[in-house]
Amino acid sequence: MSASLSALITFEDRPSDSPFIERVWRSRSDQAGVFRSIASCYWDLVFAKVEGKTMIVVHGPETVASMADLPPDGDWFGLRFKVGTFIPQFRSSEFRDRNDIILPNATSRSFWLNGSVWEIPTFENAETFVNRLVRRGVIQEDRVAKAAIHGEPQDVTTRTEQRRVVQITGLTCGTIHQIERARQATLRLRQGASILDVVHEAGYYDQAHLTRSLQRFIGLSPAKIMREQEQLSLLYNREQA
Repeated sequence: MSASLSALITFEDRPSDSPFIERVWRSRSDQAGVFRSIASCYWDLVFAKVEGKTMIVVHGPETVASMADLPPDGDWFGLRFKVGTFIPQFRSSEFRDRNDIILPNATSRSFWLNGSVWEIPTFENAETFVNRLVRRGVIQEDRVAKAAIHGEPQDVTTRTEQRRVVQITGLTCGTIHQIERARQATLRLRQGASILDVVHEAGYYDQAHLTRSLQRFIGLSPAKIMREQEQLSLLYNREQA
């Protein structure tokens, strides 16, 4: 489990042994402000409580960095799903780039999804909740899209793979890989790696290539990422337990 602290918001996250969950996370805002939302190829099911009101949101992938408002005294708990996992009820392209889908509340502790009422899970029982959704077919995975993203050979044409990835994720394979590379480069810069080392490790052509990528997906130059500790949205080391 890892946690990061800043003046605006506290993040805590943990890995999961579920084949459907990328990360389980929660956060709390101590004051109002603005933070930088970095690009992400994942979608999240988020349970927010702000000013006493509970809201359940399907938050989609983000293809560029942007600035987001942060309300004071808010609590968020989220399930981040692996790429290739999807909700058949919604098209991924519908909720991409912060076009969030708000699910209706049933009570203060439950919500409607796919025609059924579901109790809001906790940070600790997230896997049990997701297993129930999977058994009911509310959440599914597309093995063709998953294999294509990981470069695994399949008995379908490349065009079929590409079409399936876009249909399931709302993103192309190229965009998914570019976003993940930028996130890993940002982690390495914040860990103290030099710009030239990151260029080499992440496979960028040169420093200018790295800079263009980070400006687009993180919203900051490599030098600013190294020098400043600006508040970013959820950023974690996938190898960290």
